[in-house]
Amino acid sequence: MDNDLDELSRLIDTADRIVLFTGAGISTESGIPDFRSPGGVWTKMAPIDFRDFMRSDDARRETWKRRFAMEDVFREAAPNRGHRACAELIRCGKATSIITQNIDGLHQDSGIPDSKVIELHGNTTYAHCLDCKQRYEIHALRVDFEQDNIVPNCACGGWVKTATISFGQAMPIDEMRRAEQETLLADLFIVMGSSLVVYPAAGFPELAKRNGASLVIINREATGLDRMADLVLHRSIGDTMGSIMQVE
Repeated sequence: MDNDLDELSRLIDTADRIVLFTGAGISTESGIPDFRSPGGVWTKMAPIDFRDFMRSDDARRETWKRRFAMEDVFREAAPNRGHRACAELIRCGKATSIITQNIDGLHQDSGIPDSKVIELHGNTTYAHCLDCKQRYEIHALRVDFEQDNIVPNCACGGWVKTATISFGQAMPIDEMRRAEQETLLADLFIVMGSSLVVYPAAGFPELAKRNGASLVIINREATGLDRMADLVLHRSIGDTMGSIMQVE
């Protein structure tokens, strides 16, 4: 294992342009539950499709009921050593961006500027109108919902939804384009905490490798791309990256 850490350190030291790619595994180390994996939230409670959200008041009410039930978990979660290591890589100029499948905003909470975080699946820490894009804060919406059972809607008449990408909803065009551009410029692509089974997001590590970048995967479980990676570490992200970047 020491040899693996030495190799990871060497790859980081010799890289000119690193892109970081994070999935649920980095956030579970902060207490955020996994949604997709076996035993995760969605194996116990099926996700609500975006099309159902749009056409059914009951679906919208259930969507918000679930989101508010998770509010204390999201609010109390804090960045861990893995997030802080990513922030240090950005701060010192070794990494240019973070492509993330996560929706919890913990990368930004660790000190990384919004402009450096590419959120493929959106962000659940705030909401917006699906029509006019007006931003809404979760706490204010929760007060009205729990007092009067009011499903959030906008003054313009549009439906208000967390700023996440739901099943059945189109992927964000700008973020996908930025992620592709960053991937093609990388000479080292580090995956942290992703099972790499959700596409199109999981296509970026493959694209990086095909384009000549070195590929590192840090994940507790095996992934479908382990065979093509230059280095695979099946271990804690926080311990691994924290020790490499010397952050607590």
